[in-house]
Amino acid sequence: MSEIKKHMMTSEGVKKLEAELELLKTEKRKEITEKIKVALSFGDLSENSEYDEAKNEQAFVEGRIAQLENMLKNTIVVDESEIDSDIVGIGSIVKIKDYGYNEVVEYSIVGSAEADPLEFKISNESPVGSALIGKRAGDSVEVVVPDGTSKVEILEIRKA
Repeated sequence: MSEIKKHMMTSEGVKKLEAELELLKTEKRKEITEKIKVALSFGDLSENSEYDEAKNEQAFVEGRIAQLENMLKNTIVVDESEIDSDIVGIGSIVKIKDYGYNEVVEYSIVGSAEADPLEFKISNESPVGSALIGKRAGDSVEVVVPDGTSKVEILEIRKA
């Protein structure tokens, strides 16, 4: 039997998932129930695209609810008081100089379940995140990325 994967998350990430779960369980379920009632009133279900669409939406929402509940059940919340500002870890904000692009970038290191590269939140399991974990300010790090190797220097580490 395979072992259940534990998700490392910050308390902010857990709160986001809990809020989404609450929204889906309360408001979204009610909306879909109403859509199904309205679609049933149209009669013949064999040619009722509104009914099919509502049932598909219901299946998607119920699947997402199950996914969120499973993630939350298997989450390890990072204790912010234990985040070390000397060493990169989950919950750290890291400012790095990327020599490949000659730019300074700031990333939040988060668990894989809350990663969002567009918001500069990278997973501890990503190539950059895993290369930075455990390093200190001033360290130079070579990161294996899809198009080769990139060299970065850690300029600053702080708590989120």
